[in-house]
Amino acid sequence: MQETIETQIAQAWTAAWNDGNYDPLRDLLAPDFVRESKGSEKSVDADGFIQQIHEMRQALPDSTTTIERVLTHGDEIGLFWTTDGTFTQPLGNVPPTGRQVTTSGATLSTIKDGKIVYEQATWNMTALLADLGLPSLASAFEEIAPDREAGTEARELLKEFNKQFVTGVTVITAHDEDGKPRGLAANAYCSVSLDPPLILVCVMKSSSTYPSLFRSDHIGINILSTQQRATLDVFASKSKDKFANVDWRPGPHGTPLLEGSAASIEVEVKERFQALTHTIFIGRVQHAEALDNDPILYKGGKFFDSDGLTAL
Repeated sequence: MQETIETQIAQAWTAAWNDGNYDPLRDLLAPDFVRESKGSEKSVDADGFIQQIHEMRQALPDSTTTIERVLTHGDEIGLFWTTDGTFTQPLGNVPPTGRQVTTSGATLSTIKDGKIVYEQATWNMTALLADLGLPSLASAFEEIAPDREAGTEARELLKEFNKQFVTGVTVITAHDEDGKPRGLAANAYCSVSLDPPLILVCVMKSSSTYPSLFRSDHIGINILSTQQRATLDVFASKSKDKFANVDWRPGPHGTPLLEGSAASIEVEVKERFQALTHTIFIGRVQHAEALDNDPILYKGGKFFDSDGLTAL
């Protein structure tokens, strides 16, 4: 009997993960079934488990799951498995990267009266997130649930704090899948280190340019000069073709760099950290150039000419 349930579980897993046939697996799950993910400590019921499989299969439609080993100890059955696939469709709000993904793990199922009543999953989430372009920091941000009411005062205080912080203005650029240049204005840029030469930028996920940036191996950061006030308006807008009347040229890796900028860099994207509504891109500088053009300054919702600044 025990060997039969082992075979049923292995076959049900293969049918669900490889063929999208969830009926054999659902038949094995008890009405009060609970699946717990070790590490995140999050639990789902049978419907939640099936939904997880379905969403992963949609994101990696060519995925193949192989059961490497099955072990039995009393009323517990352990499955050791490996999954390979290509991230070609969105996973939640994460755009596809086209990357090949390999992840592995194990599940420990508790059997009662021929049904799975409890399952504990342990798998290499860090490796999977890295393959998808989502390093392990993503799991940390998942625990920070937004509290609209309790956070109102904190948001207002942060707004007042940010108004006192003077920044430059950048346009972040990339190429779309069809080769069309894309870009958006942002001031959330900073240098991370000089050795190695790393920078970071933060981009809101709701931006129409976000999918192009996320998929790109290289992106550009252009610090706008006081000669580019009109350019700033273009890239802060929702125009469908922001590059139509803007002078630009490709960088060494093909990334659009804006002519007349105070400075421009082209970076190779190394990390994409998920921060709830935004993604933090970490890039290693591959090309940099700077002119004598004075940069635009931003403070308290207004833009300023940086010419004539007095040194302290």
